[in-house]
Amino acid sequence: MASIRDYNVAEQLSSKLEEIRTKLLDQAMGEVLNGRVTELCQEHRRHMNSVLGTCFKKCKEDETIFDMIKTYKEDFKEKTSLQKEKSAEHLEVVSEIEDKEHHKALLFQRIEKLEKDQAKNRELIQSQNKANKDRLKKLNKCKDIFQKPLSLEIKKIEGEKLQFVFGNISHKDPDMVHTFLLQLDAEDIYHIISSDPPLEKISHLERRLQETNNFSAFLANIRREFVALHSGAKTA
Repeated sequence: MASIRDYNVAEQLSSKLEEIRTKLLDQAMGEVLNGRVTELCQEHRRHMNSVLGTCFKKCKEDETIFDMIKTYKEDFKEKTSLQKEKSAEHLEVVSEIEDKEHHKALLFQRIEKLEKDQAKNRELIQSQNKANKDRLKKLNKCKDIFQKPLSLEIKKIEGEKLQFVFGNISHKDPDMVHTFLLQLDAEDIYHIISSDPPLEKISHLERRLQETNNFSAFLANIRREFVALHSGAKTA
């Protein structure tokens, strides 16, 4: 057996010990690494399972959100359609109200026009009444003037006409009457409607009355024409 003090032996021993230590370290490191790798793999597996679970849960949540979005879209579409229908109904109601307001305005305009027309008619009636009163006064004056001298009677008959009745025309038959109908229009123009017996110059006498408005002369000429029928004389 060689001496431990021998340098080569010592070196060999040291080398051997270093080799043993290295193997032990490698073995220990291998065990440590294997354990750590296993632990890391398990931890990675747990982490991946957790991630997968989170992703699956998230996908479920996203699917729920997508369903909610789809539901919201359908609900919004339905509400939009209802809103359009209500808007159309509102426009129809507004249009109907505007039509009624337009008809109401037209009605007020017609009522206002009728009121104005009625006021004008009242003024016209009052004016005509005044003119009629003036004409009646004038005729009454003529009646008073000519009633006795001309044996004249004036009667108001239907249709705003006046009948002039002459008596004492014929000496042979003093009770026989001669008449004519006279009418005054809205423009104060005299019109002879008829005479009994008929007079040949009735149109001429009417025209002269319209031109001169001399009613006294007209009555005198009418009586003269009636007298001429019985005497056979011709008057100018």
